[in-house]
Amino acid sequence: MDIEQGNDGKIALSEKWPRLSQFFAKVKSTIIGFLEKIKKIAMDDPRRIAHAMKVGLALTIISTLYYVTPLYDGFGESSMWAVLTVVVVMEYTAGGTLSKGLNRTFATVVAGSLGVGAHQIAALCGEKGEAILLALFVFLLAASATFSRFIPEVKARYDYGVTIFILTFSLVAVSSYRANELIQMAHQRISTIAIGVATCLCVSLFVFPVWAGEDLHKMVASNLDKLANFLEGMETECFGEKSNFESLEGKPFLQVHKSVLNSKTTEDSLCNFAKWEPCHGDFSFRHPWKQYQKVGGLIRQCAASMDALSSYLTTFSKTKPIFKADTELLLEIQTACSEMSSESAKALRELSSAIRSMTIPSLAKCHLLAATSAADNLRTALSNDITVWETIHVAMVASLLAELVNYTKEIASSVDELAELALFKSTDSVNSALVKPKIK
Repeated sequence: MDIEQGNDGKIALSEKWPRLSQFFAKVKSTIIGFLEKIKKIAMDDPRRIAHAMKVGLALTIISTLYYVTPLYDGFGESSMWAVLTVVVVMEYTAGGTLSKGLNRTFATVVAGSLGVGAHQIAALCGEKGEAILLALFVFLLAASATFSRFIPEVKARYDYGVTIFILTFSLVAVSSYRANELIQMAHQRISTIAIGVATCLCVSLFVFPVWAGEDLHKMVASNLDKLANFLEGMETECFGEKSNFESLEGKPFLQVHKSVLNSKTTEDSLCNFAKWEPCHGDFSFRHPWKQYQKVGGLIRQCAASMDALSSYLTTFSKTKPIFKADTELLLEIQTACSEMSSESAKALRELSSAIRSMTIPSLAKCHLLAATSAADNLRTALSNDITVWETIHVAMVASLLAELVNYTKEIASSVDELAELALFKSTDSVNSALVKPKIK
């Protein structure tokens, strides 16, 4: 077969080496896809770029201190522990850096001190007895510290510190059997780690700090908005004038609550880090972070109930639309369901807005009363005579909606408790502060 040539008489690369051309095209596509992924990650949260710069800054400071200052004089190879500390301790949030930094510092000090003490005691037993006694100390302390990691309170806040404690004590105890200058080695190790931790804390707290407490605060408010989005979609798509149950599958509002169900791990992590952070902004030193976990737990229970309602609607409405019959009774039930969804959504919106602005959610109670009244009307309507098939479907939807109203009440009560503990401002005081008196 003849090979076609272009006007310039040269054979096209794709025709002469088709596999090589495909390879370069695949490499180009991979590079473009990777760059687009990086761009998306940076656009989703620009603070990630700042965090990367902060890690680079911290390492640069440590390196500069090593070369231009006498801070590391006499430390020798131990100076590398400062660099390693920055790499290990520097976290995305200020609370995470504080947690790891303080855990590492205190664990190193305590373990180093105990290691030196163990060496002094073991040295009294002679050369053979020293090795046996040091091995016994390592076994007892390592076993005890490892077991303490199963305690929930220790696991939540001090797990990293316990790990560093085991590592440091074992290293000091084993090294002490051969090293002649044990105290000097322990001093160098502790000093370099303290320098690394101090550098991390300064950069993390004073250079574009990312507060775990603020992220937790915003996350809880955002999850309330997602629940409100679901209920607003229910009110429009399922109970509105143009509702169509046969085309519910694939609707965005039916999936918006999914991310709420998987938020527990992130919430617990942010709450743990927030407890380490100093007071900042509107968040005091003893801010009730534990209450955010309680609100988050109720939000997830509500999201689970929404998931059940969503599954029911998308499954059973294909075979039998719930409000198909155009009767006065079913229209009354549909109106009650619509009001329950609408008022519950408004209550959740008000709770979310109150958390964001840190004000007392006074308007949420009015919407909850309206939703409760609609639920009572729904129970009255369901007590009337309906066909058996319609009763099954309507009662199921009504039951799940009434459960959502109850969960909304519990969330509102928990947010009220949060407002009391965190000393949220009243709406009247905020409005009066915004109105500036005119100067005559």
